[in-house]
Amino acid sequence: MTTDAPAPDPLSLLRSRSYVQLLLLAAIVGVPVSAVAYGFLELVDALQTGLFTDLPKELGFESAPMLWPLPVLAIGGLLTALSIRLLPGTGGHSPADGFKAGGVTVPIDLPGVFCASLATLSFGAVLGPEAPLIAIGSGLGMLAVRLAARDAPDMAGAVIAAAGSFAAISTLMGSPLLGAFLLLEAAGLAGPMVGVVLLPGLLAAGVGSLIFIGLDHITGLGTFSLTIPDVPEFGDPTVAMFGWALAFGLVAPVLGHAIRRLALWLRPRVEPRMVLLMPLLGLVVAGLAIGFGEATDKSSSEVLFSGQNAVGPLVSQASTWSTGALLLLIACKGLAYAICLSSFRGGPIFPAIFIGAVAGVAAADLPGMSLVPGVAMGMGAMSAVMLGLPLTSTLLAALLLGTPALNALPLVIVAVVVAHVVSARLTPAPEAPDQARQASSESPGPATTRAGPPPARSR
Repeated sequence: MTTDAPAPDPLSLLRSRSYVQLLLLAAIVGVPVSAVAYGFLELVDALQTGLFTDLPKELGFESAPMLWPLPVLAIGGLLTALSIRLLPGTGGHSPADGFKAGGVTVPIDLPGVFCASLATLSFGAVLGPEAPLIAIGSGLGMLAVRLAARDAPDMAGAVIAAAGSFAAISTLMGSPLLGAFLLLEAAGLAGPMVGVVLLPGLLAAGVGSLIFIGLDHITGLGTFSLTIPDVPEFGDPTVAMFGWALAFGLVAPVLGHAIRRLALWLRPRVEPRMVLLMPLLGLVVAGLAIGFGEATDKSSSEVLFSGQNAVGPLVSQASTWSTGALLLLIACKGLAYAICLSSFRGGPIFPAIFIGAVAGVAAADLPGMSLVPGVAMGMGAMSAVMLGLPLTSTLLAALLLGTPALNALPLVIVAVVVAHVVSARLTPAPEAPDQARQASSESPGPATTRAGPPPARSR
């Protein structure tokens, strides 16, 4: 008869000398990880500006020509495909599978994650930097543990890797607490051990925030925060707004699942021939951006990129947008988002936030609606659908809009809860392993098998 090993006592761990050493290592790791994250974001921003603004001027154009996104996105698709194919680790996880957190990035995979995400983000693909930052922070944290003590237990490595992710993502999300909450909910951590894992991460995130602030003062390059400035004030929610919250919660899952299903349909068709097909996907994304720009008086860049830097101008200049242009932007951005989810490497959060914000601006003039609750509900509902994290989605909408959104929080909660429940109903239930084995054994087929390599598996 065997007995399970007793679970570690959280209080004993907190009192132990080794845990104090772990906290010290987490604080130390937060410094270089935050500096690397800051440098990565600045490099992406500089390359975006160089490719889409400076390079056309260097070639003699007053501004980027209408067709300029075509070669840029095609080259970005090729470089991303080469990074995935030639470097270890496949450039990180596929964003079509949704937001991933809680795993540990092996240090040898870091160059692939860096190169694939840099080619994706810098060349205009519709994905965000949060997933690469989390993977890079995790890999650097694990590397620090290996350098500090090769015989460190697995738990110590996992905790410091998580602390690296906390440090890398915290300031980007506008708050160390929001970044920590995002990672905890995504990883599914619960129980008495949460505090043991959370404290090193919070410490690394706090140190990381100080590093971000310090580098901002030194360089003047900005903090890269998504927090939206100058949001107009909002009064009290009304009964009609609660009705619109239900509508957001019902519509967002339909749009979000259409985006994800297109991405999942494309992925197995592109993966076997990435080097050939990903430049073509880049051309399609560029074509959507060009078509939107030609059909409206807005820039094609509204369709490109993650939308991280475009949410603020969208909200502050909401009166300059027509309803038709906003609906066309949702369609073009949504299609480009699905294409990039299928094969490129980046995070799914910011495009979902942007599409939700666009929907909120479009709904702002409906009877009984206004701008702030519309944007808050749209952002929360779309985030809940694409991330599957209802609590984080609620906090995202509230914190990114700031104090004016606090009165709209009940509306956001309704929209997020409805969207999350409807999304769960639309998601196919995973097949049980026993059922899968039974179906496999009962499936008809020839008695003999063909010689040759096994078929390629799609992730």
